[in-house]
Amino acid sequence: MALFPALRGGGEIEAAIEAVALRSDRFRQERERDWKRLELIVTRMEKGRIGRLSDQDLLELPVLYRTVASSLSVARETSLDAATLAYLESLVQRAWFLVYGPRTTLWGWLRRFFGGEWSRAVRSIWPEVLVAFALMVAGTFVGWMLCVQDPDWYFTFVSPDLAGERVPGASAEALRAGLFGKTNEDGLAIFAASLFSHNSSVSILCFALGFAFGVPTLMLLVQNTAMLGAMLWLYHGQGLDYEIAGWLAIHGTTELFAILLAGAAGLHIGRSMAFPGTQTVLGAAAAAGQRAAVVMAGVVLMLVCAGILEGFGRQLVDVTETRLMIGGGMLAFWLAYFFLFRRVPPGSEHA
Repeated sequence: MALFPALRGGGEIEAAIEAVALRSDRFRQERERDWKRLELIVTRMEKGRIGRLSDQDLLELPVLYRTVASSLSVARETSLDAATLAYLESLVQRAWFLVYGPRTTLWGWLRRFFGGEWSRAVRSIWPEVLVAFALMVAGTFVGWMLCVQDPDWYFTFVSPDLAGERVPGASAEALRAGLFGKTNEDGLAIFAASLFSHNSSVSILCFALGFAFGVPTLMLLVQNTAMLGAMLWLYHGQGLDYEIAGWLAIHGTTELFAILLAGAAGLHIGRSMAFPGTQTVLGAAAAAGQRAAVVMAGVVLMLVCAGILEGFGRQLVDVTETRLMIGGGMLAFWLAYFFLFRRVPPGSEHA
């Protein structure tokens, strides 16, 4: 007797499956024409055959996208078959990039970015650039003066792992050996890599912590340049000012400039949040974040450039005058690009 309920249960399951399949087929038949039309338009655009599309096709693209997106929403809620769901999800995703995605190629973006967008973003935050520069000068001065008062401050700013043999009391010969020659090349490379990693972390933190109203950014700028002041004090004590200037300049004019811009970007966000004006705090932060993000994209490229100069240029160039010329040339290039290059990138005149 128990067999019949089981059979009846099996029959009910089969009937339910048939009902679902029928509902899925009816759903597809009612809307498949729009799906196929959108798929045809999307496929031609993806293959670069826009010329084969009519004006009506281009006008219907966003309408068809919303129609198919609505179909996907209904399909998910009614638990239609997996094949239909997968097809609709793929089609909606492809169409989204054509309707809302970027309108330019990677080459086009790079041309626009370097063609004026980056320099324009830097100029738009010039008050914060000046503040960041003043803080970095103050931090260098503070680091120097504290070490003059008490040499133990040197180890507060420069960790033992980073300092190596560059410590108070080291002879001029030992300090000079770290700047020139091939005898200490491995140790110098490790020190350079550690310094680059430290400065890169500072740049990222200066920007990221700007959302705390810019206060951590202020502190990081002062603290990081205090380390620079401590190192300059150390070499000054042995009469190696000229040599350390060349050693730092070849990459430092780019790397320190990157830190300056990262700090300015963080301060810009912090200032916008603290003084939003007529905007809401979130609105002001979003607008400032867009400008700061452009600046930071360039900062990353500057850090890569500084890493190349630090990892190769400084190891291969062993003459202070040449190092200073390279560093000075890089500084002149950045200043000219950011503050003299006034071209407005296409499409951003009203940004």
